[in-house]
Amino acid sequence: MNTQETNVDLKDAGCADLGPDAEMKDEKDPDQVAAEADAPEADAGEADLDQEEQEKQPMTAGGGGAGVAADAPCTGGEEAKNGSVKLKILEDEETKFTGLNKEELLRVAGSPGWVRTRWTLLLVFWLGWLGMLVGAVLIVLQAPRCRELPQTNWWNEGPLYQIGNIQAFTDMQNLRGLEQKINSLSKLKVKGLVIGPIHVAPPDEAMSLRFEEISPEVGNLEQFKGFIQAAHRKGLSVVLDLTPNYQGSSGPWFSSSSVTNVAERLESALVFWLNEGIDGIQLSGVEYVASLVPSQWNDIRAIIQNRTDKYPTTRVLIGVTDSSSAENVSDLLTSTGVDLLISRVLSSADADATERAQTIQSLYSSHSQTRLAWSLGGRDEGHMASLVSQALVKLHQLLLMTLPGTPVFSYGDEIGLVDEGTKFPKMLWNSDEELNGTLQEGQAERLSCLDFFSTVSELRGKERSLLYGDFFLLSNSSSSLAYLRVWDQSLRYLAAFNWAAEEAVLMLSNAVLPRQAVVVLSTNSTVLPKDSSVDLTNLRLGPAEAVLIKFSSMG
Repeated sequence: MNTQETNVDLKDAGCADLGPDAEMKDEKDPDQVAAEADAPEADAGEADLDQEEQEKQPMTAGGGGAGVAADAPCTGGEEAKNGSVKLKILEDEETKFTGLNKEELLRVAGSPGWVRTRWTLLLVFWLGWLGMLVGAVLIVLQAPRCRELPQTNWWNEGPLYQIGNIQAFTDMQNLRGLEQKINSLSKLKVKGLVIGPIHVAPPDEAMSLRFEEISPEVGNLEQFKGFIQAAHRKGLSVVLDLTPNYQGSSGPWFSSSSVTNVAERLESALVFWLNEGIDGIQLSGVEYVASLVPSQWNDIRAIIQNRTDKYPTTRVLIGVTDSSSAENVSDLLTSTGVDLLISRVLSSADADATERAQTIQSLYSSHSQTRLAWSLGGRDEGHMASLVSQALVKLHQLLLMTLPGTPVFSYGDEIGLVDEGTKFPKMLWNSDEELNGTLQEGQAERLSCLDFFSTVSELRGKERSLLYGDFFLLSNSSSSLAYLRVWDQSLRYLAAFNWAAEEAVLMLSNAVLPRQAVVVLSTNSTVLPKDSSVDLTNLRLGPAEAVLIKFSSMG
């Protein structure tokens, strides 16, 4: 309990405010004086002690006689000084709120006012939640619809890499050496390897043909199994070329008299190789066989293309034709029913950029891009660098990788390998022996081509616009070409090419094109470095130069 000290002013007459009896305090009755004088000393001592105890007691509010000394008319339990006295006044104890107890809380919670408050808060909460839900639904309904991804197969997801001659491809010159190169091949970001032919096939001898036997010069079945397993571990599919008379000059599949017998033996060989784990078959001359023995050709197709419990995965049937006409290639795609058809539509010697663009547009308009294949060179034609010149290798790498369809390369095209008196030149690997030899001079250019190939191959395999995107021709002349690849709301890619020996200026303007876009990569990174900005209305390309540009779907 707290106290408060208060000064009380005293009158000259003494403690007048203490009560009416206080005025008679000093005037004692004579009889009382006598009695006090006769009192024994012990009583006097006790009286003195009582008086001392009283003086120690505080003065009450009513100012009762207790606590007033005989010789101090104004004490009241406190010392009097200078005509004033300090009084201690008791204050009320401070009130502390300790909360409501259980019974009080229940009474408050059940009160009508609190019930109304609870229902109001609950209504506000549900109204707010409903408002957010309606807003979210409106946003979803107003947002652009995402296109459903098309159904594709593994061979649509990246380039195919053909190794037509295993002895020229590795130093060991056999399947064991090929297996040792799997790590290097996986770095190219290709999806499949087309191997061979490697079966026993004496030139122009139909009866000596043995599809199920591997030529001893390249290895044996155990080595082939090891190669397939190594490739699959790296995510690479394996396609086996089983073209019958690949070392002879007689017509496809020998002659009209032997084609039936060859086709029958091929059917049984297909079952054998599929059981060994291959992912597809490549055959040349399919247009002739399909027309000569249509029922057997349908059986061949069914063995490869139909899924069964025994062959649950999708396998590819690749046809090869010498045709360079877009119209003929389109007809063969329909009549043969192959999954992919490798042709010469891009390697025609007489074709300029305008004719190439028209061919591409024609095939794209007539067929699903999942069935289109693009190639420059092959077993009979040779390597890309020998067909288009070293200066244009990167340009054509970019062209094949960005067209709508599956790009197909021959071994060595990634480094600009040139044919030297043979269509199967030795593959150049960057070994220590090579660095000390005469081949060191072109190493920097080969490494530059390799890096460019790997970069654009990786983009081709992961960017939706390059995987599935629609194809729009933007500019086309005898020496230049520009087109756009677009898929839904994904990044959009624009590829531009200049085959001429002088600079080309492309003034690209379209409702879907922004004015400025960003360089992804170019064949001349000094002039058009990566991530630099370019003006599409004034796009300048140097001689033999190509560029890949990107921009968002919002422009």
